Amino acid sequence: MPMLPGCESSAPQATPEPAPTPGAPRLREANRTQVCLRPVDLEGLLPEEHRARIVWAYVEGCDLTPLYQQIQAVEGEAGRPATDPKILLALWLYATLEGVGAARALDRLCTTHVAYQWLCGGVPMNYHTLADFRTAPGTCLDRLLTQGVAALMAQGLVTLERVAQDGVRVRASAGAASFRRRPTLEACLAEAEAQVRTLRAELAADPGATTARQRKARERAARERAERVAQALAQLPALEAKRKPAAKGEPRASTTDPEARVMKMADGGFRPAYNFQFAADTATQVIVGVDVINAGSDRGQLAPMVAQVEHRHAQPPGAMLVDGGFATKEDIEAVSPGTAVYAPVQQPKDPTRDPHTPLPQDSPAVAAWRQRMGTPEAQAIYKDRAATAECVNAQARNRGLRQVLVRGLPKARAIALWYALAHNLLRAVALGALAGGLPRS
Repeated sequence: MPMLPGCESSAPQATPEPAPTPGAPRLREANRTQVCLRPVDLEGLLPEEHRARIVWAYVEGCDLTPLYQQIQAVEGEAGRPATDPKILLALWLYATLEGVGAARALDRLCTTHVAYQWLCGGVPMNYHTLADFRTAPGTCLDRLLTQGVAALMAQGLVTLERVAQDGVRVRASAGAASFRRRPTLEACLAEAEAQVRTLRAELAADPGATTARQRKARERAARERAERVAQALAQLPALEAKRKPAAKGEPRASTTDPEARVMKMADGGFRPAYNFQFAADTATQVIVGVDVINAGSDRGQLAPMVAQVEHRHAQPPGAMLVDGGFATKEDIEAVSPGTAVYAPVQQPKDPTRDPHTPLPQDSPAVAAWRQRMGTPEAQAIYKDRAATAECVNAQARNRGLRQVLVRGLPKARAIALWYALAHNLLRAVALGALAGGLPRS
């Protein structure tokens, strides 16, 4: 009820109490100076189904006798123990599957990533050892690829009934500005040789001017540059022989990677690159042949790949599926009659002429190829080319095959073999040839 005027209460009004001051928050703060003793079991840190275990199971089944024979440190004699080649092989295979292509990056992962630590098994690593091993065992990698495919053929998984081949251009470790013409290369060679002589004269005049390590590094860098320039000059005659008469300007070679060539890439640009060639079984997508060339065109690469597959596996492929860039009359005749070629027939200039009708000058092998590609059966078979070869190339791209960090055709071919071995390892697992990561007897 409202109060009447003049009847207000004379009791004092209660003042509100102030809000309590909040206390400081209780936090768990970082203390990085405390010493922690933790029992670590690498075997328990890695899950049983981890991919690294599959890689190690595969490596343990490989015959690495040639690599062990090269080790100079032996029992009973002086010398530092060598790193087990099985560890290095497993590290690079797993790194290739994970898209790691640099030795320094792999070196860091060996100290920070559990999977790489598990593969190392407590053995210390350094990037020099990793980098040297990646390109040194090229012959051993080639033999492992052959043995792996042979094992799958023995199980009836790979038959070589049909093989698809395609090339993928990979950026080289060279810049466009490193390509020089003959006069510039000759001047660079003279300058590099003069620098080597100057360094040797300085060493002879004052041996204590710099440390031995610095002297060796400077002299080695100057000597290697002179060698690369000399190699670039040696490449010029071959480049001149391949040039068309109407070509303008003089041929150029790279002083960084003399064997690299400027090629047209997938995006339409022109950059120094190598042409990686992979041949894969269409039924399983297992890579059965590998090559690296420094020609931007695939022309003329069909017959060499067929010969390589036959040399590796003691039988030629029943059929080769390639795109139009491979289909030359010379190659078709060279692989006939053991291998049937499935490649699109070039459209004639005369629109009224059937491209699948043999020409009078065609050899029997070329005439059979034209007639074969005109049938619906051949066109259906040819569809497996893209599903196989382009899929293999795409998977290599996804694993980091976009630029090689090594120089020269032999080292680039070693990189291609690493990708082929890693690819076939996963294909063997998918096909059931590696049950639970262990080789099937």
